[in-house]
Amino acid sequence: MIVNDSLLCPSCPPRHKGIWARLWIISYGGLLKIVTCSILTIYVVFCLDDGMVLMNKKYPPRFLYPKEWQHLTMFILFTLNGCVDVMSKNLLPQRCVVLEKGTLVLTFYVLLLLLMSHGQDSTGIELQIHYLLIVVVFLLMLVLTIELWTPDTFHLLLIETFPFLTMGSWLIQGGFILYRPVTGYPWQDDDISDIMFITTFFCWHVMINALCLLGIYGISSFWHHCYCPSLKLMESKEAPHHKGTTGPLYKLLREVEQSEKDDQAPLLSKSSP
Repeated sequence: MIVNDSLLCPSCPPRHKGIWARLWIISYGGLLKIVTCSILTIYVVFCLDDGMVLMNKKYPPRFLYPKEWQHLTMFILFTLNGCVDVMSKNLLPQRCVVLEKGTLVLTFYVLLLLLMSHGQDSTGIELQIHYLLIVVVFLLMLVLTIELWTPDTFHLLLIETFPFLTMGSWLIQGGFILYRPVTGYPWQDDDISDIMFITTFFCWHVMINALCLLGIYGISSFWHHCYCPSLKLMESKEAPHHKGTTGPLYKLLREVEQSEKDDQAPLLSKSSP
């Protein structure tokens, strides 16, 4: 991004560029979404002993496994989002960034609604983890919504990356806190110190992700500024070879000079006597 490579690039390269050029522009992010979320979808469906049953057979019927159905909805949404990314970048004749962003925004709108109801029967530690995750998803949803009108803005893409990093790291941290505590002892819902440290850990995640993003941007900027003088020197050396007397600018200048001479000719003939 620093060297001004636009995101709105053609999705399908010419066939004469070879297989490596095609592998370079494959939507690996979309493929990763499809593969990962498909595996998680299969896991959610088959992890229950009696399967994903929507309602029981008793009277009156009751809905079963509400959290598992919400997980299944999330994974299916991200699978469809990955399919749209692959279709836009590799199957359509021209990449449609608005379609990709629109699908991603719709996915996060639905994700926010699911998360708000996901933690309603939670208490203590689990509720605090979900609240903090909802804050990140809400901020990310706002940034993605703004990007619908400016999809190729560098600062918005940088801001978008930060909540994505925080969301991913906090999901991993939340999984260890709830299901595999590092100490081997479960967190206590009635201990106010444990709940306070949940927020403290979240703040640490925010700071670490900000430093990670700042480090990546700093290294990239340093590399660009160090190699920028040599690139300019190479361009200045190559410039005389590209300058010819047959270019459009040279022809335009010759036409302007000729028109000026034609305009001055009558004036000179009148002033000569």
